[in-house]
Parts: sequence; C-alpha cells; structure tokens
Amino acid sequence: MKRVRTLFLSDIHLGTRACQAQRLLVFLREYDCEFLYLIGDIIDLWALKRSFYWPATHNTVVQKILRMARHNTRVFFIPGNHDEALRQYVGMSFGAVDIVADHVHVTAAGQRLWIMHGDQYDQVTTCHRWISILGDMSYTALVHINRLLSLSRRKLGVGGHWSLADYAKRNVLKAVAYIGDFEKVAAHATLQKKLDGVVCGHIHTAAMKPVDGVNYYNCGDWVDSCTALAEHTDGQMELVRSTPELQLAAVVPLAPPAVETPRAERLRA
Repeated sequence: MKRVRTLFLSDIHLGTRACQAQRLLVFLREYDCEFLYLIGDIIDLWALKRSFYWPATHNTVVQKILRMARHNTRVFFIPGNHDEALRQYVGMSFGAVDIVADHVHVTAAGQRLWIMHGDQYDQVTTCHRWISILGDMSYTALVHINRLLSLSRRKLGVGGHWSLADYAKRNVLKAVAYIGDFEKVAAHATLQKKLDGVVCGHIHTAAMKPVDGVNYYNCGDWVDSCTALAEHTDGQMELVRSTPELQLAAVVPLAPPAVETPRAERLRA
C-alpha cells in the first residue's frame, strides 16, 4: 500500500453506466492517506433522475470511502453541479464525512490550495442549464462510443487505451477554448483569494500546471481518464492514473509548477 498525505478525487459519477467504479476501487485499495477530498459530481443525481442505475460496485465505492473516514482519514465532500442537491447539507457531517462548499488545504510544503468543484465558473452551467444537461448527455454518449472503440482496438491489437472524448476536448477548437477559459477564470478567482493554487474538477480534464500566476490542478474524472491528484508526505503534488487493465501506472512526478512570479518564488523556497 502506498502512503500519501492527501488524495483528491472528482467527477466519479456514481449512478451512471459510464462510471468506472471497479478501477476506482482498485485505486483506493492501493492508497493510504491522511486526507481525502471528494471534489464534486461524486454521485450523479442528474442521471439517477433520468434512469435509476446503482450496481453493487457503486455501493462498494461508497462503503470503502465510509470505512476510510472511520479509520483515521479525514474526508471532505464538496458537492458539484451533478450532486448539487447535497449542498443543502453543507456544514454537516454524515458518517464522519464533512460536507463543505469549498475548503483551503495547506500542503506539507506550505502551499495554500483552494479546493472547489468549479461549476460556479462555468457560464454554460450557471446561465444555460438546459445546454449543460444536453452537453452532459452528449458526453456520456461519446464515452460509450469510446468504450466500443477501445474494445475493438484491443481485439485488433492496435495499441493501448485511446480516449475519443479526450481527443475531442484537446483538438476541437471550441472545446480547447472552453477549457482554457475555465482554467483562467479559476486561476483569477484564486488570485483574488490570495491563495497559492486551486484544485478543482468539473471539466473532466486532468491538469497540473501554472496558469496566470497560480498553481492549477484538476483531478480529471472516473468516467474516461480515471485520474486523481496525490499530495506526498513532503508536499509534492502528483497526477496519477489508473490503467484500463486495473493496474496502477503513476504519471512521472512533476515538480511544483515554475510560475515566474514573486509568489511562486516563495513556494519554491
């Protein structure tokens, strides 16, 4: 078992057929942590309203998290837009899980990180809810198509896992612009709070980089990319990924982003 100080997870989307709960269970069984942040869209209440789906593996994920909370892991749950109904319980605790609107996490290296889901900085989500729901359904369909393509690629022996959804997000101009705008707005809000960095989710695009003077971290998701962020005991942040074969493949650890600002200089000191 790997010991880390903190794990950050977002966009698990329990209650959907696209959720890769089994891979998440393998991941969680590999790690022991002091803090666990669940950064929104953990349970997809939108999807459950459309069609109820809750297999045993999804229940096991919830039970695993509750066991962690009972055994010396401090668990924070920040509701996102897909589980926004749980925002009415902010400030309460259930099964040793603290429900909060957002949180400031101080790493072992002294970085002050703002933990929030991020939907409040998405104009589509906040101003045009029906477009957001339509986009969610389209994304889910894209993920299902990708699963069929991946199965075909494996049978044909053509390379490893390839993500159609990720390809679209990184190569369709409007998607690239949307992601860039979201990152900049999140970074600007973090600067206004005079914090060193932000850890968020929402856009299902894992990242760890400097953006406009702050350290920007995005957990990714457990629908397509199956990624998480980990803080090691020395405060170093790392982006980790679960492989399709249910074996963990850690991304090469990245040094804290070299943001050329006085604030970044203090972080590196």
